[in-house]
Amino acid sequence: MSETLTAPAGHFWRFWCASTVSHAGTAVTALALPLVALTVLDASALQVTLLAAAGQISWLLLSLPAGVVAGRVPLRRLQVALDLARFGALGSLPAAWWCDALTYPHLLFAALVTGACTVLFDIANSTFLPAVVPAHQLAARNSLMSGTAAVTETGGPSAGGLLVQAAGPVGALLVDAVSYVVSAVLLRALPERRPAPRTGDSALRQIREGWRYVTRHPVMMPCMLWATATNFVCAALLALTPLHLVREAGLTPVQLGLVLAMDGVGALAGSSVAVRITRRFGTARGVVGATLAGGVAAAALIPLTTSAADAYWFALGNAGFAFGVVIGSITTRTYRQTQSPPELLSRVMATVRFVSWGAQPVGALMAGVLATYAGTRAALEAVCAAAVLPPLCLLAARAGRLRDFGPKRPSG
Repeated sequence: MSETLTAPAGHFWRFWCASTVSHAGTAVTALALPLVALTVLDASALQVTLLAAAGQISWLLLSLPAGVVAGRVPLRRLQVALDLARFGALGSLPAAWWCDALTYPHLLFAALVTGACTVLFDIANSTFLPAVVPAHQLAARNSLMSGTAAVTETGGPSAGGLLVQAAGPVGALLVDAVSYVVSAVLLRALPERRPAPRTGDSALRQIREGWRYVTRHPVMMPCMLWATATNFVCAALLALTPLHLVREAGLTPVQLGLVLAMDGVGALAGSSVAVRITRRFGTARGVVGATLAGGVAAAALIPLTTSAADAYWFALGNAGFAFGVVIGSITTRTYRQTQSPPELLSRVMATVRFVSWGAQPVGALMAGVLATYAGTRAALEAVCAAAVLPPLCLLAARAGRLRDFGPKRPSG
């Protein structure tokens, strides 16, 4: 077994701050990079969505082996190195701009590097928490970490829009790069989490064990399909958002940031009531109901925005969608973290993220193709209509039609 630490409470809050700063930086990058492409390099619709896909493709390429890596190497050291690598990749962009040498391939390369580092960081992060939290506090800390991650993932892009307005698109990337240094400094002071002793199992066999556990699980499998459909829609919508709001509706970067700030409002509202909703209505019913309501809000309201004067429809639809997504994300993530065997946790998380987050580059590319050949507005309407599909995927399985997903961990 790995080394078990009884850490002071301050260790958790340092870990929480580092994780929050790092996740916020990742979320800001998701919008800051395409805004740089649009406003500095005058990129095409396909180039902008390809940039979004490049930042997410590593979930398909690296997430499964990342689950094995996270169980074999010292996690604090790994996370510090990944934060510094992301700083280097993003920090090179302002340097190139100041030298009048910034190009689209350079932007694409930075997206690939930061995306790859983010995959490894997040998988490691999901298994590092037990090193800094006593066992009896783990459930409560998991809930807080899940809620914070959901808020930063949805609210971070809005901060990117505000940063672009305040510091310029390239200046925003510099601020973003510095956030990873802050995360690295905070993590550096934490105790190390030593890997478990190596077994004779190959990496491929360990990956297969995690894959079989998730795909044969009566609850985790349908929840993974829900997450896959959700991430597909989220990535497609995020890829189209700057194209529609900046080029079609004529919003300024600060207006864009304010509209997208409603993501964070919806996410914060969802994270604050997620536990109460699932306790009252049940975990399965709570996720289905909240995400169905959020999908309807997105489909009905977001396409109504045609100019800066009616951008509030986009804001309201996005907030409603984020509200439902966060409730589903917190509930399903907490179920995986509490019901997975400890020795399989990193591989369970890696398997789910390989499939569900691997849908993100596909969604971004699909959005780009639709925008190129059918127009940005038609692509946006199609993506918003698809926002009602994730809860239907969950309802198609027996687990989604029950009141609760179930507290018991299946044997075998």
